[in-house]
Amino acid sequence: MSADPVRFGIVGSGWRSEFFVRLARALPGRLAVTGVVTRSAARGAEVEAGWGVPAFRTVEELTAASPAPEFVIPSVPWSQTAPVTARLVALGVPVLAETPPAAGLAGLREVWRETGGSGLVQVAEQYPLMPGHAARRAVAGEGVIGEVTSVQLSSTHLYHAVSLIRHLLGIGFEPATVTARSFTAPLADPLTKDGWSGDLTPKDAATTLALLDFGGRTGLYDFTDNQWWNPLRARRMVVRGSLGEIVDDTVVRMADPRTPVASPLVRRQTGTDLNLEGRELHHIAFDGRVVYRNSYVGAGFSEDDLAVVDLLCRTGAWVRGEGPEPYPLAEGCQDHLIGLAITESARTGQPVTTAREPWAG
Repeated sequence: MSADPVRFGIVGSGWRSEFFVRLARALPGRLAVTGVVTRSAARGAEVEAGWGVPAFRTVEELTAASPAPEFVIPSVPWSQTAPVTARLVALGVPVLAETPPAAGLAGLREVWRETGGSGLVQVAEQYPLMPGHAARRAVAGEGVIGEVTSVQLSSTHLYHAVSLIRHLLGIGFEPATVTARSFTAPLADPLTKDGWSGDLTPKDAATTLALLDFGGRTGLYDFTDNQWWNPLRARRMVVRGSLGEIVDDTVVRMADPRTPVASPLVRRQTGTDLNLEGRELHHIAFDGRVVYRNSYVGAGFSEDDLAVVDLLCRTGAWVRGEGPEPYPLAEGCQDHLIGLAITESARTGQPVTTAREPWAG
């Protein structure tokens, strides 16, 4: 990539916007925020004082400023993502739209109709770039477990989970038949994105189970309310293939026709015991070779941070013509289409089959 930092702007000033600003501040040689659009001058003043970046009232002001952003992230409520994306595309500005790119099916169709043909819109789907998932995808992609036939995922919700399932299965825009059910059970919820509550009183929490049938390849979706944060609910993944499987960080396959073997995905995580290199992931290895490498060693990023930073840098390479599309709008629309089908099937108790939508080409 070019030596100059990738410049991007943000529309919206919520906690997710601050997330992007924090990452750019940690990597000043690679990322730079040119400005943030806020609703009011008062909020703009808070952003300038607290985040150290310029604030603007409109996307026109943001994109006309110097230095200009190379792309813009609409980090706004779902209902506003599609119209803000359309305004930016009308200005000829590349967009990295937050997930999902629109609220419902009608919104997905509208954002595709208005911006899909522009080639300017990518989606901020970082989950396939998270180190553990990237390592599993690399091993599966090499054919170590043969043809991938099913993925069982209990980790994140709806469109994020669908993205992981689709990419591991090699699913494009094929119709999916979704059969989902939701169940409620008591569960303590001591930790949320707002921090520790100190409350261990069990409260009703919904768990949604869904079977995604892609016609010969299947996904099993399992998600409990606040599973991202709740330390009482783990995250797990099973990737099954014709010659073996990956269960979380263990790969099982045949060494020869009579010898099943298991090998771990091994993280080099520094900062433990007498290691003084700092607390961060350096790489993940499989059978003595690296299948994921941290390109941002020294920043001390969490694994989610690594995925988002990688997405931002990949978007920068794309807008400069130095790399492929990081996550095209059509992919983000398909993820949310199937996520909506999960919600609808769980609500009605009936199977839902997705149609082939315009973004499927």
